[in-house]
Amino acid sequence: MDNKTERKNKADQSNKSQQKVKVIGVRFRDNGKIYYFSAGDLPVKLYDNVIVETARGVEYGTVVLGDREVEEKRIISTLKPVIRIATREDKETHERNKVRSREAYDICLEKIKKHKLDMKLIDSEYTFDNNKVLFYFTADGRIDFRELVKDLAAVFKTRIELRQIGVRDETKIKGGIGICGRSLCCNTYLSEFIPVSIKMAKEQNLSLNPTKISGVCGRLMCCLKNEQDTYEYLNKKLPNTGDEVRLPEGRKGVVQSVNVLRQKVKVVITDDKGEKELEEFDARELNFHPRRKKDKVKVDNELKKLEALEKKERKSKLS
Repeated sequence: MDNKTERKNKADQSNKSQQKVKVIGVRFRDNGKIYYFSAGDLPVKLYDNVIVETARGVEYGTVVLGDREVEEKRIISTLKPVIRIATREDKETHERNKVRSREAYDICLEKIKKHKLDMKLIDSEYTFDNNKVLFYFTADGRIDFRELVKDLAAVFKTRIELRQIGVRDETKIKGGIGICGRSLCCNTYLSEFIPVSIKMAKEQNLSLNPTKISGVCGRLMCCLKNEQDTYEYLNKKLPNTGDEVRLPEGRKGVVQSVNVLRQKVKVVITDDKGEKELEEFDARELNFHPRRKKDKVKVDNELKKLEALEKKERKSKLS
């Protein structure tokens, strides 16, 4: 390949990466993940209901992101088109499917009891075209539900899918009230679970007590992520506990504690007689070395198990 041809290929690839595609964002659950589709020439508007083809069949969704352009290189799979804007008949079908889903839930519950399976049914849902019924459940381990599937298929005369989900997905579906007194983040606005860690709790000076930093689901609270960037920024302006600092008058002291949000530092000062006193200073008044990067947070076995579960269930299984 000569240089001229090589330059031409690079230019073509560059132009392709800069090309933009018009897409819309569709959500199938109130708090579910957003999927992208091509509206084509359809006059689709924000909050319209649309009928689209997905990997699991024809589905009824709501447009939550209006027409927008994204770079073609960001489209990782074939962009499927919107079949049509939902009609009144489509909406009626969707409402009927909701009723049928509730009936399917009750039937499946009875079948689980009949087969004495150690599983907890969380939710059920029909696809829009009634080609499949999905049942979501939680369980401590693997469940042999082959006989259950046969029973359900005999009742519903369609394809049956049982999907095992984690406790975070269960909480996302069921909802609840957090320790803040408000509805759970995952049930109201979080499309996907965000990575959280014990280190975040440590950075925010929170008690490393599993009951204090765990949400309703028993996993680390999603809201630990909300203020993490702010705490990281503010902590850079503070000394570490135990550091020696120089006071405005030239004296020296040792940091006993810090108030991150108020940017205050409590310092233990030892006078010439060996007597100690505790004073509080504004961080800007003190002279100290930049905050050192802390080593990995040392946690006990209970916290290690909690973080291991967090990593295991980080990705939602509802998608």
